[in-house]
Amino acid sequence: MSATASRPARPEAAGPGRFARPLLIAFLLAAAVDLAGLLAGHDTVHLVAKPLLMPLLAGYAAVRGGPRLLTVALLFGWGGDVFLLADNDLAFLLGMGSFAVGHVCYLTLFGRDRAPAALTTGVAYVLVLAVFLVLIWSDLPAELRVPVAGYSLLLTAMAWRAGVLGRYTAAGGALFLLSDALIATGIAEWPRLPAPDFWVMLTYIAAQLLLALGVVRAGRADRP
Repeated sequence: MSATASRPARPEAAGPGRFARPLLIAFLLAAAVDLAGLLAGHDTVHLVAKPLLMPLLAGYAAVRGGPRLLTVALLFGWGGDVFLLADNDLAFLLGMGSFAVGHVCYLTLFGRDRAPAALTTGVAYVLVLAVFLVLIWSDLPAELRVPVAGYSLLLTAMAWRAGVLGRYTAAGGALFLLSDALIATGIAEWPRLPAPDFWVMLTYIAAQLLLALGVVRAGRADRP
């Protein structure tokens, strides 16, 4: 009997896990197309590529054996992505609500780990949030101030708690916070970087990818 024949097949190669790499590659390609479209100013490319991102990443997480809450969080992120393609206040609020449900899923997922989150990191996040809200408050439309403040508090809690699963999720939470801060500065009509939508999407895509990879890696490490 050859060594190849006697070696047991890897479970992920024989089951649904064999689709993990194609799904991840498809996600990265869609992300590259979306970002390139934003840099080139082709709105149609963004309208087509953006809605593909989170379903592909959710599929990757699912076939890698990620927890169901991770898949749900990513799909609510997809809902937020789709709503935010429309440029009006109602769509913005619906998108923010969809993202908020995703953050609740992440918080619940991170809460399953009994490791304490770093207190110093939490204090730093609270200070950053407080300073940011004080600075931006008067520049936000009055009807969006309370929803933005509540959403920002939830997002900050998620970003802080994400650190319990390691550096990947910690970085993902921080980048998610940065991405949404860039959106808020646009609503407040603060000075922005060139190609602002590119930077919003770059930080958002990286955030969701790092969160998904961190959760999947942590889950695989916990298995016997």
